[in-house]
Amino acid sequence: MDDTWIVIVGLAAATFSVRLGGVLLGARLPQTGPWARALQALPGSLIVALVTMLMLSAGPDGWLAGAISLGVAVATRNLPLTMLAGIAAIYVLRIYG
Repeated sequence: MDDTWIVIVGLAAATFSVRLGGVLLGARLPQTGPWARALQALPGSLIVALVTMLMLSAGPDGWLAGAISLGVAVATRNLPLTMLAGIAAIYVLRIYG
């Protein structure tokens, strides 16, 4: 067998085992109680942490784009529109700012 095929088969097996492990682990996670509430809050917490780090290093253009995105998010409560407003704001600010 060629080395390329060994790598492909190995990566496929690793991908399958990671996905299977996730399914098996997910079935064992608590559905109620404090651990379940903590796990439900985790995705939002990670997004806030990532956005905070990006905002701290973004500079004035990034801060303004973040403020525009926050305004759109509060006004519309529409995630795709908020993302589009943020992308458009940073695009315009970087070109014309």
